[in-house]
Amino acid sequence: MTHIELRGVQKWFGSNQVIKDMNLEIADGEFIVMLGQSGCGKTTTLRAIAGLETIDEGDILIDGKAVQHLKCSDRDIAMVFQSFSLYPHMSVYENIAFPLRATGLSKTDIDKSVREVAGVLRITELLQRKPSALSGGDMQRVAIGRALVRQPKAMLMDEPIGALDAKLREEMRAEIKRLHVKQGSTTVYVTHDQVEAMSLADRIVIMHEGVLQQVGTPEEVYAHPQNLFVAQFVGSPVMNIAEASVSEEAGKVHVRLDPKDAGFEFPPELVSKLNGHASGGLSVGIRPEGVLVSHEASPGYVPLEAHIIEPLGSHDIVDLQVGEGMIRARTPSGFVPKVGEKVHARIDPAQAHFFDTASGKSLGIRL
Repeated sequence: MTHIELRGVQKWFGSNQVIKDMNLEIADGEFIVMLGQSGCGKTTTLRAIAGLETIDEGDILIDGKAVQHLKCSDRDIAMVFQSFSLYPHMSVYENIAFPLRATGLSKTDIDKSVREVAGVLRITELLQRKPSALSGGDMQRVAIGRALVRQPKAMLMDEPIGALDAKLREEMRAEIKRLHVKQGSTTVYVTHDQVEAMSLADRIVIMHEGVLQQVGTPEEVYAHPQNLFVAQFVGSPVMNIAEASVSEEAGKVHVRLDPKDAGFEFPPELVSKLNGHASGGLSVGIRPEGVLVSHEASPGYVPLEAHIIEPLGSHDIVDLQVGEGMIRARTPSGFVPKVGEKVHARIDPAQAHFFDTASGKSLGIRL
């Protein structure tokens, strides 16, 4: 098992800085997922760890040893890419065995290693087939097997299931998770798919424009986003975000998401908690499950109209018009029967997030 550390890593492509002062520690046996939009620097960071890209400043350490000046072949790291990169003229057995041929291992030891890895990946019955006879999922299993057979210090995966269809992606997510639980190898996995990140990671590293935005468990980045980018990038549907104003009237506190709406009622202590914290303006964030919808008028509920309904089987996503804007709510399937339906809604104060609009940073205030 292997400990990886990045200290002040910076990388430029010409005048474009793609990694900006990256500091990150990856513990022995940890499964880290680097998540971000295309062009955010996540793959460049992965390639820098592998030795496929040089860095301009900083240090990359593996087990306490600086490796940024070592060739990739001297770092003892295996990498799996989105493209399967299998030798088409070789059998599955030969593809997996190929990295061991140059190590001087005996045929007996190579055979043992190949069959052990094939057993772990559940592809023993495919060993004599050629890649052309395999499904996409099986080809990716072979590619992973070829990386595993060397018993590397760490596994690096660059969107390894991105080219598969939805059903195969789901199967391979479970397979990669099972494999990590069994092997326990230090793994760094790159993806733009938040479902992959949330389901696979011990911790998620979220990047945007070369800057590390937040590092945390899936639960932490979902429930406690540190800024507006993370709040709107993690979660599907994304968090509702709106610039807001807070007012006190007749002993009640109202948060208005639009100047024309009546405002959502919040506990009185909100004013004292927010006082002086949002110098750049206040934005409120609420996930769709934090918007509570009722057919009955009740204290604290605001009358709204359903503008769009997205049926998703187990639940619906309903867009409710608030002034000139929209707020999305998650409801039981069929709860709001048709567009134009009049309903009542409130925001669950315990699920509300507050951000400084100008800086985008979370105020860290929860009720």
